[in-house]
Amino acid sequence: MIPENLIDVVSRHGRFLIVSHANPDGDAIGSEIGLMRLLRRAGKQAQIWNFHPTPATYRALPESASIHVGAEPPAGFPAAFDCAVVLECPTLDRTGLEEPLAALPLLNIDHHLGNGLYGVANWVDTSAPAVGVMVAALARALGVTVDPETADCLLLALVSDTGGFRFSNATPAAFEAAATLVREGSRPEKVSQWLNESQSEGAVRLLGEMLATLELHAGGRIATVHLTRAMFTRAGAVAGDSEGLVDSPRSIAGVEAVALLRELAPDQWKVSLRSRGPVDVRAVAQLRGGGGHKNAAGCKVEGDLRALRTAFVAELTVALEALHDA
Repeated sequence: MIPENLIDVVSRHGRFLIVSHANPDGDAIGSEIGLMRLLRRAGKQAQIWNFHPTPATYRALPESASIHVGAEPPAGFPAAFDCAVVLECPTLDRTGLEEPLAALPLLNIDHHLGNGLYGVANWVDTSAPAVGVMVAALARALGVTVDPETADCLLLALVSDTGGFRFSNATPAAFEAAATLVREGSRPEKVSQWLNESQSEGAVRLLGEMLATLELHAGGRIATVHLTRAMFTRAGAVAGDSEGLVDSPRSIAGVEAVALLRELAPDQWKVSLRSRGPVDVRAVAQLRGGGGHKNAAGCKVEGDLRALRTAFVAELTVALEALHDA
């Protein structure tokens, strides 16, 4: 159920800034572009602002080139906007733009557990398989038609966040939402091309660099990999090229949990955690101040790579053993 106060704010105002989390993924980009297009179809102004650039995989999406990127606000900020819509961020600091966004009223739309409810209006639906599905529902509540290109963006958000309907959030609601978007004109073959056949050369070479670091632990139930800044340089890759790489180790038979450590700066790492079935990696991420979903979570940590790798293997082993002992 969409909160009445959120619908009221969107209905009454006409100038919107749309943001999502740093290092945007498919649900973030697809939802942002989908919402921007839908607000414009409703006769409103809308602009997207992200801290990090759009990954190469998503640059073919309509109007992706119009996204404002970086720490500096878009022209006219904040006076040019009535409010900001924050998508898929359980906490505002996930945007990387927390300080400047304090100048605007915030609408918080998210599906993560543990959302901080930081907006003047908050719509948090933890049962939603993707924020893109929530954006589509908002459009219908506002009486805005979802055109085929917008439906493509929202289907990409859904397919991306469900791992191509492979993850535990591939619920009946996810398939029903996909069917509705296809009826509205979305082209699954186009979305599949964006997601699976639009990798940059750097991303493919980076995958090779990462796989060379593969280690298996706990009898093959845990896999760890890492990416250093030197690997990005050798591969000719940028930060966005690492999105989705963590799923490769998870594809190994018998692997139940994966940790990917990506170097941000000396002794500073972004850790992406993935799991299968009932294994809750969100609980492991929370130990380090992170969060996410049960099967897909992350956090930022400091320390020596080998020591951190050992620590995450230990924490994931505890999570696995607790599950098998239950």
